[in-house]
Amino acid sequence: MDRRAFVERLLRFDTTAGNEAPAAAWLRDRFEELDLETYEWTADPETLAEHPSFPDEPDLSFADRPSVAGVHEFTEEGPTILLNGHLDVVPAAPAAWSSDPFEPTWDGDALTARGAADMKAGLAACLFAALDLRDAAERGDADPAGRVVVEAVAGEEEGGIGAAAAAAANPYPFDRDACVVAEPTDLAPVVACEGTVMKRLTLTGRSAHAATRWRGADVLDGFERVRERFHALERGRDEQVTHPLYGDYPVAWPVVCGTVEAGEWSSTVPASLTAEWRLGVAPGETVAEVERAYEEALDDLAAESDWPFDQRFERFSVQFEPSEIDPDEPVGTAVQAGMASVGIDDADPAGATYGTDARHYIDAGIPTVVFGPGRIEEAHYPDETVAWSEVERATEALTETARCYLSR
Repeated sequence: MDRRAFVERLLRFDTTAGNEAPAAAWLRDRFEELDLETYEWTADPETLAEHPSFPDEPDLSFADRPSVAGVHEFTEEGPTILLNGHLDVVPAAPAAWSSDPFEPTWDGDALTARGAADMKAGLAACLFAALDLRDAAERGDADPAGRVVVEAVAGEEEGGIGAAAAAAANPYPFDRDACVVAEPTDLAPVVACEGTVMKRLTLTGRSAHAATRWRGADVLDGFERVRERFHALERGRDEQVTHPLYGDYPVAWPVVCGTVEAGEWSSTVPASLTAEWRLGVAPGETVAEVERAYEEALDDLAAESDWPFDQRFERFSVQFEPSEIDPDEPVGTAVQAGMASVGIDDADPAGATYGTDARHYIDAGIPTVVFGPGRIEEAHYPDETVAWSEVERATEALTETARCYLSR
């Protein structure tokens, strides 16, 4: 297999939300050509509506979005390790890119395309690692027991649709013992991932002509007060909520207002505002606890005598629960051993300030480490790039991880 050509073809699929099916079908065909046993599943919107990550009403856009897997079984008895990646990517605005986002380009070692880092190159490294371990076993250079599974799931960017479905209802006729999710970690072993609460703030003030703005209640003034209050709470939480893997982050539990829409006319005091917030949740906390803290901060502000606004603060979209495993779990030590065997010296466990599908598997009792090529700083950005040499090193490390975990 020409591995660069394989990744290029995978990157050419526009797998933004709801468009994963053609790439999933292509990948399933490749699994079959490579003599891997294949599996496919889709999410049930009604089942996901009962899951705490997802909205309470069934979302039909979650249906008909296949996830696929290829399995190689070394022995009928023995453990199973999942090597997991997601097929979907976030949208790409062509005007912000220096080339077509879905036409891969090379600059020496650097591969640029939407999904290059997040995370089709990592998904490909999972497949390459499974094939390399199979080849080593066939040569007699390895003696693994059990099986390795390469998973390509849908809808990670929307809360982990394919992973949540697989965690809720095992799509395989065997148990799953461990997982590695090959998100871009800069080849660091991530054993803790932050969660997030997604909340929509609606403020209603009082309109007035711009020439007599003092007669109005400007919701932008209210928004600035909310923003200041929330950032003060963020600073306080950074001091009070500590974790040994997050001490080096400038802001451990970030709060961001990602969208703001306000007003109706340039010559009118804006009387309505909608703002969407992402609130960080530390490993060991719950989404509900952090949500309650910010709701109380807003309630305190609204109780002040000079607060003229009505407000609502409601969940929207999906929620990401935090996740964490003990670094000494067998899969954690296997990842560290795999890294060390291929010369990746900094194998100390790390924490990440973003959420991943790891939480779904951990909640299902499957210890999971996040480890893969690329940098999170490239994810969701224009001209998203991954170093091919890092993909190759990740492949080697994942091969050795699986070898170590499945050793007899």
